[in-house]
Amino acid sequence: MANFIAQGTKAQEYWGDLGGTRMDFGTFLLLQSPSSRGADEIFGRGIKVAQLADRLGFESIWCAEHHFSTYGYLSRPLMFAAHLATQTERIRVGSAVVVLPLHHPLIVAEEIATADLLSGGRLDVGLGRGYQTYEFERLGFTLDESRERFDEAVDILLAAFEGEPFSYEGKHYAFDETCVFPTPVQKPRPPIWVVGQSEESIAAIARRGFNMVSGGFGVPLERLRAFREGFDKLITDPDVKSTVRVSTQRPVYVTDNVSELAEVVEQARWNMRVTLSLRQGLERVEKGHAMAVPFEQEPADAELLDRYFVMGTPETCIMKLSELRDAMGIDHFNANFWFGDLEHDRVVRSMERFATEVMPAFQ
Repeated sequence: MANFIAQGTKAQEYWGDLGGTRMDFGTFLLLQSPSSRGADEIFGRGIKVAQLADRLGFESIWCAEHHFSTYGYLSRPLMFAAHLATQTERIRVGSAVVVLPLHHPLIVAEEIATADLLSGGRLDVGLGRGYQTYEFERLGFTLDESRERFDEAVDILLAAFEGEPFSYEGKHYAFDETCVFPTPVQKPRPPIWVVGQSEESIAAIARRGFNMVSGGFGVPLERLRAFREGFDKLITDPDVKSTVRVSTQRPVYVTDNVSELAEVVEQARWNMRVTLSLRQGLERVEKGHAMAVPFEQEPADAELLDRYFVMGTPETCIMKLSELRDAMGIDHFNANFWFGDLEHDRVVRSMERFATEVMPAFQ
């Protein structure tokens, strides 16, 4: 810890007062494996990343939800989040995200409350509509009705968290008087973060007072700037703007050896290719193996480093984060250190340098 404080002070002296919004930092677990490594190895690495993030002072760790391919081994993010809470001391644990239309909302309400209880009130809840036709079809759903299912499910979650008997009558869900046990430890509920890209999503999220997340592997800086501009046009209430938190996510790699970056970018490119192919319905999953499908006009390495990724020296990473903060007004950044088949020792070194030489500049 003494080393962390010393290097943090050095970074702050070098950069001075950057001004703007203070940020806190989380890290993200997809639990992917392009080479189809064993699940015990992949989950074991996830636990080690969480424990390291806890020791290094990260605010939170987030668990993705995916199904039926090596793009992500983690199908029950709230289950893993509760387990990570038992393996760590102070870091908050969360889902990023529960794909709400794929589950009955009463079950999700029970899982959220249970995870909040078992984590001692350290849970953050990320919710999303989902985007992968591949997953939806295998569970008997369609993406066309995901928004309707999502909106109804959120209504049910909020009612369940009140801890009183309630009933519901909707297009997709209907049930008589029901009580959900347990209820969350955090009151009135754990913090809720929702992924939003469209103007309709942004407005709906803000109206409910949820925190907002936008961005990822395939979203350039200009689109994130447009996201913020759309938010400011749609949400004029200053009280809402002052309470809603805004976050984004990027692959991150910190190094002084820039010759490493070509190889590292290629690992992150795997995630980008699979994500975009699944989003666009061009997926190739062969015997459970997610295949990285190249797409038209794919950015070159230099463009990825300039507009999509936070990679390079600590100074470069600070500059890239400053650009993101200025473009989006974010007060939380979710750093994805483990992507593709990036080796664990590289992930560890990158996390350590980020914590000691990048994070303090924003805190």
